[in-house]
Amino acid sequence: MDEGGVEREYRKRRKRPWPHLALLGVVFVNALVHLTTDHDEGDFRWAPPLIGLLMAMTLVRILLEQYRARTRVTSAGITAQGPVRARTWAWSEVYDIRVEHAPRGSGREAPQWLTYLYDYQGRRFLLPHLDDWQLDDPYAEVTELCLAAAPHRSLTWERRPDVEERILRGAARRKAWTWGVYGSAVMIAVMTVVSLALVMTGRADHPLLLIGGVPLACGVALGAVLQWYWDAHPPRSLARQP
Repeated sequence: MDEGGVEREYRKRRKRPWPHLALLGVVFVNALVHLTTDHDEGDFRWAPPLIGLLMAMTLVRILLEQYRARTRVTSAGITAQGPVRARTWAWSEVYDIRVEHAPRGSGREAPQWLTYLYDYQGRRFLLPHLDDWQLDDPYAEVTELCLAAAPHRSLTWERRPDVEERILRGAARRKAWTWGVYGSAVMIAVMTVVSLALVMTGRADHPLLLIGGVPLACGVALGAVLQWYWDAHPPRSLARQP
């Protein structure tokens, strides 16, 4: 730390739990087995290389997130180094730093509490490794960080109604599109059953459209409708958040 106690760096210091790594290994091995299996002439020839590319990209991203991503804090501001690019904010550009619960569906094998930086436009940005995996108490750490950073800011940490309104709208937008993804997942399951039924009756003409196109269209429609409604009527769960 520097004399003001604000300079610090947050990076990976705890390894991922072994059950999580084992699960990833099983998934990748299973996918590799399917990729190396001979396919019939009627199969989609582009599927194996596409799946292989997606697997490689996922693995590279996981490695970069673990060993490259970090958050650096100095008297000048905050730098969030992501898997690929870094972004820096001067303290005068930082509206708030908040610890928030991870989205539903992240599971126990992922951090449950994440830290986000908010700017004065209401946009939020994840601060890597400032979470409950790498820190025993991220809330206490962020509280201490904000106190240490106060002398380096020209503004106080007071809440502003106009920024809070933009933050609320952003949260409603993210919630709407999250539900859109959930809707797409449900429709994929439904369309898979429908496609299997059509195959059994010999009437499956466009299975890819049913399993891919219909769920995508439903998810986009659901997300758009929820965003339109929640822009004017934010969910109570969001309105109660500090």
